[in-house]
Amino acid sequence: MGAISKFLPDDFDSSKPVGLIAGRGVYPKLIADRARAKGIEVRLIAFEGEATDELYDSFPEDQRARINVGKVGKWLKALRQFDCGYTIAAGQVKPGKLFRGLTPDIKAAALLVKLKRKNAHTIFGAIADELTANGQTSLDARAFLDEELATEGWMTPQFVKIEKIDLQHGIDIATEMARLDVGQGVVVRKGTVIAVEAFEGTDPMLKRAGGFNTDQLIFTKTVKHRQDYRFDVPVFGLRTLEIMKDAGIRAAALKADSVIILEKETILAEAKKAKIQLFGF
Repeated sequence: MGAISKFLPDDFDSSKPVGLIAGRGVYPKLIADRARAKGIEVRLIAFEGEATDELYDSFPEDQRARINVGKVGKWLKALRQFDCGYTIAAGQVKPGKLFRGLTPDIKAAALLVKLKRKNAHTIFGAIADELTANGQTSLDARAFLDEELATEGWMTPQFVKIEKIDLQHGIDIATEMARLDVGQGVVVRKGTVIAVEAFEGTDPMLKRAGGFNTDQLIFTKTVKHRQDYRFDVPVFGLRTLEIMKDAGIRAAALKADSVIILEKETILAEAKKAKIQLFGF
């Protein structure tokens, strides 16, 4: 299936609709647009209060449904009604908010009760099992976005020379933090760890790092050793770039073929304007 996307399974059947399970941001719209451009039929499960109206309105009435995040039984029913053979999850719906104050239905409650540990891996893994039993294969969420991924080497001009040893230090620390399941991002400066991403997410970490008011900061974003790309793909978007700019962070190292640069062409142009260097490793 490389002609459509290298992240699709070899036995992908392009005649079967893909159910897009959509949260916040531009990521779901990019998936929908790219998949449709490649001739793939897409159906929409839009999370209430999360997915944008623009995305919802771009689907015909009989090909879309707005559903509360906690109503897993309704997701499954809608996917069956849409005759979806696959699902792809995109957009921000963090496990920390999943089911919190959202009155989960019986299916979601039963799913949670069975889990001994409730974290991103276990919750989303259990959801994937439910989708398989429902007749859908969960796709890698990088599918259809091959052109939006970070690539190896410098993706922008080098405005300031950055030493390889400093880049590697950030990569090493980020890799170890991801291995320990602490977070996927860090900020370093010349051998010193300035900030580590944890539950608060990337953007608050970058703001915190900027509070030190120092130069030569490098932001590194990576993935876990066994990343489940069906439900957890790191993204780098315009908001993150703006926060880097405000925080005085002028370099980012992103894991190639793993981090999605949302609206990549725009991001690279804006990074160049702001003299922020983006590197893929």
